[in-house]
Amino acid sequence: MSQIKPVLRRLHSPDVIDLEAYSPSDPSCFSFLLQAMFGPDDGEGEESFDIIVCTPGWIAGEVARKRIMDGRHHLIVDVFDLQKIQSFLTTYANSCSARTWQEAATKLSRVGKWEFEDYKP
Repeated sequence: MSQIKPVLRRLHSPDVIDLEAYSPSDPSCFSFLLQAMFGPDDGEGEESFDIIVCTPGWIAGEVARKRIMDGRHHLIVDVFDLQKIQSFLTTYANSCSARTWQEAATKLSRVGKWEFEDYKP
């Protein structure tokens, strides 16, 4: 039986106008929403997976403020490096092959909140 292999099609952020040129004002303490668009390697289409890209400094500030936080769907980086983030997500997608897109997307949803994660038809 053939496997569905997810691929990273593109990255988008509603918080960052130009990801290629982005430079956080405080490189040691920042966060932003990154939408990773993945689709099957053998077809068209893409679905969004929401990821909070953040630094340990930002997490420390959130924990100090809130006293507790849920770490799901956070990608923790020491510095902002778009190529390293793309490489990480591409490698992660390579580990998410499955029999169906639903199964592959469920695996991908461990790194980012899948737009259909709680969808019930």
